[in-house]
Amino acid sequence: MNLPILTPPDPATLQNFFFPVFWGATDRDMVTSLVKAVTERVQPGFHFADNFFTWGRNNSMFEDGPFVQSWQGNTESASDFAIVWRRYVLACAAYHAVHLDGDFVECGCYRGVGIKTVVDYLGGPAFPRTFWGYDLFEHSPEMEHHSMKDHGPDLAGEIRAKFAAYPQVNIIQGEIPGVFGSQSPDRISYLHIDLNQATAEIAALNALFDRVVPSGIVVLDDYEWAMAYRRQKLTEDPWFESRGYRVMPLPTGQGLVIKR
Repeated sequence: MNLPILTPPDPATLQNFFFPVFWGATDRDMVTSLVKAVTERVQPGFHFADNFFTWGRNNSMFEDGPFVQSWQGNTESASDFAIVWRRYVLACAAYHAVHLDGDFVECGCYRGVGIKTVVDYLGGPAFPRTFWGYDLFEHSPEMEHHSMKDHGPDLAGEIRAKFAAYPQVNIIQGEIPGVFGSQSPDRISYLHIDLNQATAEIAALNALFDRVVPSGIVVLDDYEWAMAYRRQKLTEDPWFESRGYRVMPLPTGQGLVIKR
């Protein structure tokens, strides 16, 4: 298995990241100007994007050359660029999970950017595991979650074409949990859930969590986000607590669970 190798960073250099793409502000220009003023008065190693402002950090993702190449090579929108820390959480979770016996699963793959970033980071067409990506790829008004701009009848085919050179990636269209049927793995080492609504996420957990192998990783993309997503946390907390788990909230807005 050929895994990415970290190049020792320059100990005297810290990377900064300022990319003012964020959500939930009534005056975006004011927030941007305030944060920019603060960055001129704090220690290096600041990060501002994706509603996440901090400083004095190593910003390790930018010192991981293979990750930077994969992230930049798969960026399709300003949002993809802004959520670099979230993407690196996925990359590191995948680096861990690829050593385990189990397939990779993403529920809510949308344009496949998260999947492809992980797969390219860990070998590209030589990625050593099977990766399953599930999504409806279309949206109707009665659905609980909000629509995305590229939802439509042609999206599934477009995403399958994106992975034409990746035989280990299976893009499956359908509603969770019924879509799993015979089109899902028995053993999972990496489970990323990004369905933007509580009902479907609980359905995915009910169907797949018991298949996650010991030491496997579950990442909940919206767990720590409030605004439109708070119901996911309120619903998932008791689900995990009844099984003896506590979701680790991350400052990126994600939630992390390590399977026992």
